[in-house]
Amino acid sequence: MSGCPSFLDLPARTVKPRMCGVTHVLDKGLTVAGTEAFLDQAGQLADIVKIGWGIGYVDPTLAQRVRRYTEHGCGVSLGGTLLEICALQNRVRELREWALRSGISHVEVSNGLRALTVDRKRALIRELSADFVVLAETGAKDDTYPSTPDEWAEEMAGDLDAGARWLVAEGRESGTVGIYDRDHGIRSEVITAILRRVPVERVIFEAPEKNQQAWFIRKLGFGANLGNIAPADALSLETLRLGLRADTVPFDTTVEASA
Repeated sequence: MSGCPSFLDLPARTVKPRMCGVTHVLDKGLTVAGTEAFLDQAGQLADIVKIGWGIGYVDPTLAQRVRRYTEHGCGVSLGGTLLEICALQNRVRELREWALRSGISHVEVSNGLRALTVDRKRALIRELSADFVVLAETGAKDDTYPSTPDEWAEEMAGDLDAGARWLVAEGRESGTVGIYDRDHGIRSEVITAILRRVPVERVIFEAPEKNQQAWFIRKLGFGANLGNIAPADALSLETLRLGLRADTVPFDTTVEASA
């Protein structure tokens, strides 16, 4: 990392474009100045930036901010909720044309509102993968869908077959639904089922909280793909990846007292 020291022995970190150790950032409406500040400090750590929900549709600075993200090697995705609304209103073609004009490189295909059939979701993945990198999200905005771990894994495997580049396991920004319990705990049985069916390197696990991030890094290694990371948390996540926090230090650093 330019401008940072290099005297410690730390896990090797790949550079962008990364295929593992991906950091997927949730942009909830940064200003142009805020975008610049984030990129100056942590742009080298962010691989994909999602302009959350329908924010891109109402942000007059979207194209300007997308351009700055792209210049820093960050793929930019629209929120899945916006695509779902467009699908329900039969405006996917208009969304595609506007997104391409705005410089958007990625789209999220989700069914968080549970208004799309499985076939419609897969058709959208196939259709949009011709122009964008598709992130297919599994999970809803509550904690009732999919109903079982095997159904989670089945949906993700089908989305991969339909042409999704990335599979996203829903956790929301709250970290209390999808792959998490209402008390923020990890539903490990869902993670196990997912990893039995799809390659771990194709899955981005939404992990907005530090304890959740640390759990995945301990389980999957420093190269775990993690999403829904707040811009302000990108640096702290990197310390977890590099073993610079007690939660993920990979060796015993205790020193015995002299006798």
